[in-house]
Amino acid sequence: MSSAMIQQVIAFVIYLGMMIYIGIRWMSKNNSSEDFFLGGRNMGPWTTALSAEASDMSGWLLMGLPGVAYLGGLKEAFWTALGLEVGTYLNWLIVAKPLRKYSIACGNSITVPEFLTNRFRDKKHIISLVSTIFIVLFFVIYTASGFVACAKLLNTVFGLPYICGLVIGMVVILLYTLLGGFSAVCTTDFIQGTLMFIALIITGFIMMAALGGPGDAVQKVQNFGQRAMSGEFGDVMREKFLGNQSYSIMSVISALSWGLGLTSST
Repeated sequence: MSSAMIQQVIAFVIYLGMMIYIGIRWMSKNNSSEDFFLGGRNMGPWTTALSAEASDMSGWLLMGLPGVAYLGGLKEAFWTALGLEVGTYLNWLIVAKPLRKYSIACGNSITVPEFLTNRFRDKKHIISLVSTIFIVLFFVIYTASGFVACAKLLNTVFGLPYICGLVIGMVVILLYTLLGGFSAVCTTDFIQGTLMFIALIITGFIMMAALGGPGDAVQKVQNFGQRAMSGEFGDVMREKFLGNQSYSIMSVISALSWGLGLTSST
């Protein structure tokens, strides 16, 4: 193992250790179920915003969206990204603040099923049952995709077996979540979101510098696109780069509908 690889391993171990430490630190501050599940409703706007977007966009933004662009073409990626951006904005504008107020008014509800049950005075708890089924069904899939992204990252960067990376990711995430609750999750996501934001900016500058500056970078990207569309890299690459040329209005609506997942999240 090279010295550079050893340094990367040490840095990553320290990072994972810090995530677990955050969970331990918040554990002593959770004195009620409201503290554990909602952080006492006292999380600041910066922590809330960055942690929410880091949770929504981490694996999907850095791994999923490039995959959509590669497999579905640039049009698919553009409309999907636009739908996610609009959905995020509408979520914070329309859903988040009223939901916070109504959940307090409705018996200080902690979870979405509890809020819906109290809001509509469902004595038989049918709404709670149905909403719980939907949450378990779809969020298990969503959470699993996050574990998969972690496993693929460890496999790509450190060469760890996929299952080993999956287990490490699951253990660390479950540890700080079960120990520190919502506050620990928000704090770790805030750190991760900050790192993502800084990394994306730095990567952009590095790319432009490597390509000879902003002007040369734009020109080279355009040249690459023209070469790909001309079939220089093969017909398969040309088809993937161009995407679906008969992109209908229904395809646009389908891609934009990704934003519905954000307008319905809390």
